[in-house]
Amino acid sequence: MSAELPESMKVVEITADGGPEVLKAGRRPLPVPGDGEVLIRVAAAGVNGPDLMQRRGLYPPPKGASDLLGLEVAGDVVALGASAKRWSVGDRVTALTNGGGYAEYCPAAADQCLSVPSGLSLTEAAGLPETVFTVWSNVFMGAQLAEGESFLVHGGAGGIGTTAIQLAKAFGAKVFTTDSPDARCAVCRELGADRVINYETEDFVEVVKGETPNRGADVILDIVGGDYIQRNIKALATDGRMIHLAFAKGAATEVNLMPVMLKRLTLTGSTLRSRSPAFKAEVARQLEHKVWPLVEEGRIRPAIHTTVPLESAAEAHRMMESATHVGKIMLEP
Repeated sequence: MSAELPESMKVVEITADGGPEVLKAGRRPLPVPGDGEVLIRVAAAGVNGPDLMQRRGLYPPPKGASDLLGLEVAGDVVALGASAKRWSVGDRVTALTNGGGYAEYCPAAADQCLSVPSGLSLTEAAGLPETVFTVWSNVFMGAQLAEGESFLVHGGAGGIGTTAIQLAKAFGAKVFTTDSPDARCAVCRELGADRVINYETEDFVEVVKGETPNRGADVILDIVGGDYIQRNIKALATDGRMIHLAFAKGAATEVNLMPVMLKRLTLTGSTLRSRSPAFKAEVARQLEHKVWPLVEEGRIRPAIHTTVPLESAAEAHRMMESATHVGKIMLEP
């Protein structure tokens, strides 16, 4: 560790399970990067749904991971652990982490780091990893969304949605999305969605069926759950694939599985944080080769709603829970 680095750093800690008010500023010793890790001086960290779940006590960190929130950061590499050979001190990187991003310094696996794309600020780059890793691994590696297929993503103006719309459109899919009110719907159109469905005034099942025609969506990415699960099944095409990433309306519901059999549907879901380091490294390499060139061309852009000082993380969580934001909320130490 360089003698120029401080011995301690500012962090935001969870003082108890609960609401945003349990997030408090504190100080901790500077972390030492482990084998295969780099230490990043954090310029910005993203706020994501799993952060809110962990704060409530519903999403514990994996064994050995930091108890601090923060699954994506960007900044300068300031120290290298053993065998972290790809990067050098001074490199500007953005990284998917296993936690620890709500801090001035954060260790990250070297294999889960990517260069900051040209044309992006560090804050913009910090808004990429969690959603891009999630969408790419689920929609493209898992569900195998192909050019010419129809894709439906719920909550198009959120962090996952804004990323999913842009990626699906860039790779040749017909993109449907749901959101409300009209201002959020307008953002989805600007990002390239072919048909934006205001869920307050329209039935997404009827719209998707009517515009496909009567075929349905090949892939659906859902963060809603609850009664949307059965409706998603109705909206899927034969051999369709449905991916669950979150359950805003609840994970428990009664479902008629007969259409799953008759239409040969695939229903799946995942959490990225628990996947193996080897899997995450493979996702990073695919993103580097297939997606990062699109980011540098300006075809994929992180949608940043606002930036908030690190010590005001509770305010950022309240904002995210209000669901009035468009795109990512970022913390800046």
